[in-house]
Amino acid sequence: MKTGKVVLVGAGPGDPGLLTIKGQKAIQSAETVVFDRLVSQAILGMIPADAERIDVGKEASHHKVPQEQINRILLQKALEGKVVVRLKGGDPFMFGRGGEELELLAEHGVPFEEIPGITSAIAVPAYAGIPVTHRDFTSSLHIITGHQRAGKPLDIHFGALVKTGGTLVFLMGVSALSDICRGLIEAGMDPDMPSAVIEKGTTSAQRTITAPLSLLPQTAKEQMVKSPAIIIVGKVCTFAGQFNWFDRLPLKGRRVIVTRPKERAGRLSDGLRALGADVAELPCIETKPIIPCPEMEQAVAEIAGYEWLVFTSPAGVKTLMGYLQSIGKDVRALGQIRLAAIGTGTGRELQNHGLRADLIPETYDGEHLGKAICAQHPSGKVLILRAKMGTPALTEQLDKNGVEYNDVRCYDTEYIHYDPEQVKQLLTPGSVAAFTSASTVKGFIAAMGTDTDYSGITAA
Repeated sequence: MKTGKVVLVGAGPGDPGLLTIKGQKAIQSAETVVFDRLVSQAILGMIPADAERIDVGKEASHHKVPQEQINRILLQKALEGKVVVRLKGGDPFMFGRGGEELELLAEHGVPFEEIPGITSAIAVPAYAGIPVTHRDFTSSLHIITGHQRAGKPLDIHFGALVKTGGTLVFLMGVSALSDICRGLIEAGMDPDMPSAVIEKGTTSAQRTITAPLSLLPQTAKEQMVKSPAIIIVGKVCTFAGQFNWFDRLPLKGRRVIVTRPKERAGRLSDGLRALGADVAELPCIETKPIIPCPEMEQAVAEIAGYEWLVFTSPAGVKTLMGYLQSIGKDVRALGQIRLAAIGTGTGRELQNHGLRADLIPETYDGEHLGKAICAQHPSGKVLILRAKMGTPALTEQLDKNGVEYNDVRCYDTEYIHYDPEQVKQLLTPGSVAAFTSASTVKGFIAAMGTDTDYSGITAA
């Protein structure tokens, strides 16, 4: 049996863009992933489809799985020979109990490593426009756990913290906010010291509440602040209004549902997140090559008899390249044929295989693709490789202009089935559903069920 190992991976504070490259590679190579509740859905979406998922999510005052049991799970899976990723919010060694999880592994000689994550203590203030250090205000930063064991007082030396004059960042301290503020004031801190609570930091739902230290607990209560949130105390909090770049993003707070296939969602999702959107990926369709496909096989064998090869999606390119690979050939089998792509996404897929589209219409749909091909006045035959349920708009244009073609349906589009109630939970007031094809619309409707009221959803 192969020797397993455990990799502790810090997932960062929430924004999937803050996951490190090394952390992403570890997740993508995992056989078992043990994860907490603060890991974003976008990062969980990176887990391989065939990997085992174990949810041990913990939240304040409620441990879904006790820490000791988590430690045993990691050991057991590693002893089974698995590559285990322990995925934790923030940084595993920053109040994340990562050290405790390694102790049992070390006792049993199980190999392990730790991949640091960006800690919320620095990233969340940054997203709220608060620099944790500033030459004119402070030269030190102090990170403190605000976690309060049930029935026990906070174990914090408030007097020492006040004497430093530095920025104070309390993690996991929402439930103890009143005790923290009172402790600092009683230790001599100015009751008017600028302070802040930042809820759900680095996510589209981030909220920043600022107030003088003495008023912060009442202000947070009025605003109904809940975990996860961090507390910042120090003069640097005065920069929150001036430097708060994240709240100014145009899609901040808007939920956008991306319906395109999982393998193609990344580019759109990343662009939306860069604009501040809360992206929920809900792949509504998946494409599968039709195997065997005698019509495509014959067309490839007779490729020299065609002038144009037309693709209406990246799936067509992938299907053809997969077939060529299966018969021991590559793009050289296509000879001098000219290539047409319905849009830039399909054009990029051609580029991935060392090919360049000779034609991409200005408007990315079947009708305009057909018109663009006809404008080239082809004298030879056109080969179209597309979905089983492809739109007739493309071939209607070719028929209208007397262009000879072979319309080969080489892959199928299937709808992905979800629990309609689960899907509806993704919809918040003002949600936007982003569609990239007619198939994604149909797949979304199938996922939502027949009794859905769509009046509150904006379709893009």
